[in-house]
Amino acid sequence: MTAPRLLIVEDDESLRLIVQMQLTKRGYETVSAPNAEQAVEVLKQSRQNLVITDLHLPGMSGMELLKTIRAEFPGTAVIVLTAFGTVESAVTAMKAGAVDYVTKPIHANELVSAVKCALDKVGLNAGPVHDRPGQNVGFEQIIGSTDSLRRALDTAARVAATDATVLILGETGTGKELVARAIHEQSARRGRAFVTVSCGAIPKELLESELFGYTKGSFTGAVTHKKGKVEFAERGTLFLDEIGEMPLGLQVRILRLLQEREIEKIGAMGPDKVDVRILAATHRNLESMVQDGSFREDLYYRLLVVPVYMPPLRERKQDIPELIQCFFERYKLKYHRDDLKLPSELIPYFSGYHWPGNVRQLENSIERIVLLSGESGISPEVLPDFLHTQPRLEVLPINLLDAGLDVEAVEHQMILGAMQKCQGNQTHAARLLNMSRRAFAYRLKKYGLLAKAMQVSGHMAS
Repeated sequence: MTAPRLLIVEDDESLRLIVQMQLTKRGYETVSAPNAEQAVEVLKQSRQNLVITDLHLPGMSGMELLKTIRAEFPGTAVIVLTAFGTVESAVTAMKAGAVDYVTKPIHANELVSAVKCALDKVGLNAGPVHDRPGQNVGFEQIIGSTDSLRRALDTAARVAATDATVLILGETGTGKELVARAIHEQSARRGRAFVTVSCGAIPKELLESELFGYTKGSFTGAVTHKKGKVEFAERGTLFLDEIGEMPLGLQVRILRLLQEREIEKIGAMGPDKVDVRILAATHRNLESMVQDGSFREDLYYRLLVVPVYMPPLRERKQDIPELIQCFFERYKLKYHRDDLKLPSELIPYFSGYHWPGNVRQLENSIERIVLLSGESGISPEVLPDFLHTQPRLEVLPINLLDAGLDVEAVEHQMILGAMQKCQGNQTHAARLLNMSRRAFAYRLKKYGLLAKAMQVSGHMAS
């Protein structure tokens, strides 16, 4: 069956390419245009099943394009893109004949859902389109499509509806709290409190009273009863962030909470029963801490009912363009920089960096760029200094999507571009792409580039 044909109309080049990439890898046949005038020419040359257009375009507006499509190409459905806070414009577009709208920043799951619904409304079967592997309802705020991230979210989604204890592992800034909140929102406890305790941020001498509370007169200064975080989470979820920082003396009380579902306030005469679900997270290696005696072995295995590993950003670099666009749209809105554009040729600066602070560091970098960019737009000079020290490919892989190529075609070009940049040295090329030497050699063989690599190497040697 022929794949549905989609036309993306967006003057922001990086956003246009991101949207096209997301739809292309799901099996749709896509083309794009930077303005309404070129979009009309595309429609005259080839029939399109669906047009996805920004409302604010240079020259002919998105609303005018919508009216033109309704008059001249009545078989083509239209979805409009609009900034959050200008939804009234989208409602006007719906009244003028658009089948749906999507607000910026655009989340891939929301976009794909809107596309499917739009195609259904015009009576077009979605054909060969495939969902993102591991796509999970309720986890849409966590952006990315790499296998390692999808596996983590799939595990989290499977246990969300239960009361199982979940231990979320991963480096700082990988989104552990986002996953914990998503698990809570997809559970039967979602109408109750989600209480976070940062075990590393509260002084050790105060952590016990913060968690369990105390009774009046239990110590000097205790002039009233105080409820602890566990009580505030009653019938809800308690998220123990950075539990690896919890003192050994308190770990036994957390173990009792997990085993017996009861707590004992400071100064209380006996325990109280509680009904809370426990989620925990850490960037520490708890297994090593068990071996050196700084973390209780029995607590470790009580927490390790369902482990969820959040991969670092350096292991999911193909998600970087989508993350950049999401954060860029978010901070454009926050700081009223609606006209600011992110040139697509800047993406390699981000893709070539190893991001030790992970997604949080990337988000902070984008916020800084939006704040510091002048009226003339974004130039390499406003990028953080650490991005200028990284090697990067001269060819921007995502630009290949203009030619309708899929993700494998992009990877093919990245491998070849790396070989050219590294003068045929496969070890250096693998390091440039943050791949193991073995993985790089596999891809050379997969794409039939071994002969080409030898040619590049021989040419550089001569």
